[in-house]
Amino acid sequence: MSELVEPTHCPLCGQPNACAKAAAPGGSAAECWCAALRFDAALLARVPAASAGRACICQRCARAAAGAFGGG
Repeated sequence: MSELVEPTHCPLCGQPNACAKAAAPGGSAAECWCAALRFDAALLARVPAASAGRACICQRCARAAAGAFGGG
């Protein structure tokens, strides 16, 4: 059975991710809130394989991870 991936929701918490590219398919990822961020490898490793490269992590999860990893 394949897992349904919702590109407009965070693969970690399921909340809306405010992804500019998912909101406007064909849009530029450079316009997204996350374009200037660097995500820790440990955070990215938590993303389910089916969602990797298909659904963005939300700001809340990114901020929580940055605090946990000493990044903010």
